[in-house]
Amino acid sequence: MSQKTYRVIQWATGTVGTVALKHFIANPVFELVGVYVTNPDKVGKDAGQLTDRPATGVLATDSVDAILALEADCVHFSPLLPDVDTVCALLRSGKNVVSPLGPVYSNDICSGDVEKIEAACREGSASFHGSGIHPGFVGDILPLTLTRLSDRIDCIEVSEIADKQKTPSVYIDFMGFGQTPDELLAKPNCMTGAMHAFAQSIALLVEGLGKTIENLTETHEIATANSDIPYPGGTIRRGTVAGQHWEWTAWADGKPLVVYHLYYRVGDDMEPAWHLGDSRHHIVVHGSPSFEVTLQATKDADGHRPFLGITWTALLGCTTIPQVCDAGPGFVTHIDLGVVQPRGLIR
Repeated sequence: MSQKTYRVIQWATGTVGTVALKHFIANPVFELVGVYVTNPDKVGKDAGQLTDRPATGVLATDSVDAILALEADCVHFSPLLPDVDTVCALLRSGKNVVSPLGPVYSNDICSGDVEKIEAACREGSASFHGSGIHPGFVGDILPLTLTRLSDRIDCIEVSEIADKQKTPSVYIDFMGFGQTPDELLAKPNCMTGAMHAFAQSIALLVEGLGKTIENLTETHEIATANSDIPYPGGTIRRGTVAGQHWEWTAWADGKPLVVYHLYYRVGDDMEPAWHLGDSRHHIVVHGSPSFEVTLQATKDADGHRPFLGITWTALLGCTTIPQVCDAGPGFVTHIDLGVVQPRGLIR
């Protein structure tokens, strides 16, 4: 049976973008037509060469104008940092955009960006979807789907637990690991204001349950290394930040309704010692009945269980592209997509 194909562009080829690029090359539902890169060493290289795949005939470019001029159905937009103006330019050029960076849902903080995106969607007759993984999906549509198994909801807890000693990430530097606690608290980093990004997912979940957030609170716990901790990206020195626990709580009817935990650490040789176990996403629904769901990778042959956050971030967006392209113009949330039906995965 023939399937409709979608012409796609991969914007950025970092950790997330490389996973997406491999998927586009392998999945027969997609025709890769463009690759945007920021590293001068990648310019002019074939997309296959950037992913250890056979040649595709698609060469990477660092020209925004060249990307805007391409005929394409969708851009998977995954740079390291958000760029709403570029997203809007892509939308105005008539290309649908899917981005793990969001925004994933409109709230008081991001409503201005959503309005800009919606205006660009109207101008280009295109759609935008903020896919995420967390925020987005793990913290909203997944727990909201699980609540269908409930008679009564008292509170929902969502945890992301990642050991970056085993699965290195560029976010270790961006999050301020390896700094002293005083340095971490004094300098802005990628977690500064993170509550407002996660609040989008929290709002989707809370409003999906028919409630409104009355207050949103934040706590931040720091763990320091007991000794020098080597990891694939360097060394966390003794006394510096080796773990961070962020907690965001949404209150409704005077009680905590949704609580997000973000545990990032480099090993376990730290104080306090959390001993959290394998990297995973974990959802606990407190109520009647109470239950929990764990989302994690299966173990490798050596017994190591990798953290699939980066892989899932890429694939979550890729698998929505057909439905985003087929949707009407506008800002498309996880709720708007309904049940996503991925294409080209059985091959």
